[in-house]
Amino acid sequence: MVLVNAGEKENVLIQAGQCSIRMIPQLGGKIASIRIGAFELLQAPLAPYGPRTRTMSFDAGDASGWDECLPSVAACSIETEAGPVSVPDHGDLWRVEWLPSNENAEETITGTLRGECFSLPLTLERTFHLAETTRGCKLALNYQVTNRGSFAAPWSWAAHPLFVVEEGDRIQLPHSIQKLCVEGSRNHRLGRRGDQVNWPIARLPVGGEDDLSRVRAETSGIGDKLFAGPLHENENWCLLERRKPGIAIRIGFDPSATPYLGLWLCYGGWPERPGSKQMCVALEPATAPVDSLAQTGPWSRLLQPGETASWPMAVEFETIYSGS
Repeated sequence: MVLVNAGEKENVLIQAGQCSIRMIPQLGGKIASIRIGAFELLQAPLAPYGPRTRTMSFDAGDASGWDECLPSVAACSIETEAGPVSVPDHGDLWRVEWLPSNENAEETITGTLRGECFSLPLTLERTFHLAETTRGCKLALNYQVTNRGSFAAPWSWAAHPLFVVEEGDRIQLPHSIQKLCVEGSRNHRLGRRGDQVNWPIARLPVGGEDDLSRVRAETSGIGDKLFAGPLHENENWCLLERRKPGIAIRIGFDPSATPYLGLWLCYGGWPERPGSKQMCVALEPATAPVDSLAQTGPWSRLLQPGETASWPMAVEFETIYSGS
């Protein structure tokens, strides 16, 4: 793991082959950049990087790159053994400085970052290893959450990698996934929260169909959040095909540990305030099929004091053809 000063912020850089990854521990351990050769794969900042408060909304910041959402994606209020707790938008961790481990100070492909939540007594460690493969490279991630408090803590986690896209790019899911649940859809394009839609060809409430696997133009103003799951053992992957750079981004995960997959399809539809918009697809392995920790169900999780939970995730970047 190599620490490099960039302006006032210390960056973590890891490299293997044509792949370089930059993280910013001071900004929530954010993975700010994933580059394959000349191509940047993550959503660029919508606003300059800046300090984060404990209460600001996610769209008040840069809303870019890859963050970790813990203990909730949506802002919510919950009851715990220690009393009521308010969890802010997209959780705690993107707002706080993460601490890097110096155990591999001379290593350029491996390291660990650790962030501590403030709304609940949870600590998340993310260990990463980048390796070159025959067709590209692979980022292997291992997560561990620990309850460092004195009371049982509810929690949910979702990865939040915002991959930049262009019209015509494609999303692939296992063939056995044929329905998704709507968490949110701008102007109720796909329906309301809790509605089911077919994948990949969804029938629209106003009539007609849409191929959800194909990325639309930024002018479409689409902003849809969907969930798949609970997933079976072989439904452990998803893929984004970037046509121009000729790169396939394949995410692998363990459905026994993270049995849901969130899909954020944003083609100019968010933020709803004036200004720059996201043009991205987020492929989000998750522990729950909803954004709010306050919405409970069979997916709900509780960590006892001193207890830990861990899970893996991997992202493979493969060259599929020469881009045009």
